Amino acid sequence: MSQPWRIRPEGLEVRVRVTPKGGRDAVDGVATLSDGRPVLKVRVRAAPEDGAANEAVRRLLAKALRLPASAVGLEAGATARLKTFLIAGEGQTLANDLAVLTGPTP
Repeated sequence: MSQPWRIRPEGLEVRVRVTPKGGRDAVDGVATLSDGRPVLKVRVRAAPEDGAANEAVRRLLAKALRLPASAVGLEAGATARLKTFLIAGEGQTLANDLAVLTGPTP
């Protein structure tokens, strides 16, 4: 299975499926959508109102990767459950960190 991220010159692009009002803030691992695309499953306590859930995901990804929140930006999908985030930094290192965080892929 491929990973839900792609190394880019400026960092790492990550496809995320967000569950707002998920009861807790957590990275739940990697899932495969019905069309076969892999996504990083993330849940946040915040409601999807006024960008609160997007901000919560941004901060959660930054915290999980031990980065400042400013290193994580929303690139696409502001109003959708499927979002693309760009994490600034050395792409391969970030990819390795995410792989460790999500565990072995099924």
